[in-house]
Amino acid sequence: MGATEAVITDLRRRVADAASVVVFTGAGMSAESGVPTYRGQGGLWKNFRAQDLATLDAFQRNPALVWGWYRERRNRLLEVEPNDGHRAIALAAGRVHLTLATQNVDGLHAFAGSVNFLELHGNIWREQCLSCPTTDDRSRHWLEKVTQGEADPLPLCPDCASLMRPSVVWFGEALDGRVIEAAFRAAEGCDLMFVVGTSGEVQPAASLPVLARRAGAYVVEVNIEPTLLTERCNVSLFEPAGRVLPKILA
Repeated sequence: MGATEAVITDLRRRVADAASVVVFTGAGMSAESGVPTYRGQGGLWKNFRAQDLATLDAFQRNPALVWGWYRERRNRLLEVEPNDGHRAIALAAGRVHLTLATQNVDGLHAFAGSVNFLELHGNIWREQCLSCPTTDDRSRHWLEKVTQGEADPLPLCPDCASLMRPSVVWFGEALDGRVIEAAFRAAEGCDLMFVVGTSGEVQPAASLPVLARRAGAYVVEVNIEPTLLTERCNVSLFEPAGRVLPKILA
């Protein structure tokens, strides 16, 4: 359904009355900002699938290749900005008790001003050591643009000199237990949940709306098309998040 004035008014009231709100975002949220898919339109990466590069095995076999791919993804992210949906969520967190959980690794929520949110699948701008607990946060503006094929030094841990890897959840890896448990608790304890731009196909994150609804929360889907979660939500708004969230959360 579309976001009619009556629906917007009702959802604004629910936001104002809620003791706890959860916003759960997925790839569609970033797509509105122009975040590209894993593979570009050409070049070296057209010969690889994400599953061929986003694994620990691939990294151990050829870390230079995997880091080259992630540097290319970072370069592409330098060209995009948060959209009005990202900004609306960040502003709302200053007025209501809001927990943001995202499947996205691009950092756009942080760049929009959100703080203390749950990154279920990690962050492409963060690096972690393969041998010790050290992590290193990078600004999105830290990266100097590189050309595909250029030789770049592999990042080494400042503490133990071991190889650093992107701090994202790769295929075959489990999510950080503390992060997903915090998301589960927030879902089970909220009054209102917004499910934004996620297809509901990737577990265990896709179970968050199910847990919220089961616990009695009012669940609102915001997406440009129906998903696997549509039938589990109280209402679905088939519009871009950047258009509808500012109306609801303003």
